[in-house]
Amino acid sequence: MRAIVREQAGAARRDAHGRDVHGEVQRLRAQLERVQGRSLDSPVLPAHPALAGLLPGGGLRPGAAYSLTPSATLLTALLAPVSQQGSWCGAVGVPDFGTEAAEHGGVELSRLVLVPDPGGRWLAVTAAIAEVLPVVAVRPPSRATDGEVARLSARLRDRGAVLLVQGPWPQAEAVLEVGAPQWQGLGQGHGYVTQREVTVTARSRRWPTPRRERMLLPGADGRPVALHPARAVRPQVEPVPMRAVG
Repeated sequence: MRAIVREQAGAARRDAHGRDVHGEVQRLRAQLERVQGRSLDSPVLPAHPALAGLLPGGGLRPGAAYSLTPSATLLTALLAPVSQQGSWCGAVGVPDFGTEAAEHGGVELSRLVLVPDPGGRWLAVTAAIAEVLPVVAVRPPSRATDGEVARLSARLRDRGAVLLVQGPWPQAEAVLEVGAPQWQGLGQGHGYVTQREVTVTARSRRWPTPRRERMLLPGADGRPVALHPARAVRPQVEPVPMRAVG
């Protein structure tokens, strides 16, 4: 009986041409991990529950870069859980990053390094900070060359640092976009803004379709609040015209 089970298990591991399917998958997986410099199952830095479902692995993956909409509240929401856990964060070339709003959103200012105006050496400054800080945010004033991106990516993988880019970035682990805002708290020409409802869409090469989440960003306490669980965006299907039969 045991011999039959072993034989059936071995058959299940091979395709129609007799190749070891499981072994081939493991080989390709190891090759991908060597190229990317990190394990697909490696631990991630924490993320707020409202954003965790929009990030591959449920958090920020060490050695990876993320492309973000230039949104101060989104950046704050990503930095807050990391700094609260005890990790240091940095922001390069983000002069409008308000420390008061960041603190209200949960960022530990005692573990935050700001370089508002790095000038033309923004890429060198970012690479230097990534040597010592686990998470670095940057708003590139200009496009980096392919060689510069490759060198910075290698440094991120080597140091296990996370790069949050406000703008497009090649080979990003995920792209997070904020849209469809609705402000709450304003009356007929008076009042104060108390919270903002937005849709955050996440795209990743690890998913077949984007994911979308409606949330308060920020909520009344400065933190994000999920309104619906993250879900995949269904692709638009063009209607097929019906032919008359007769």
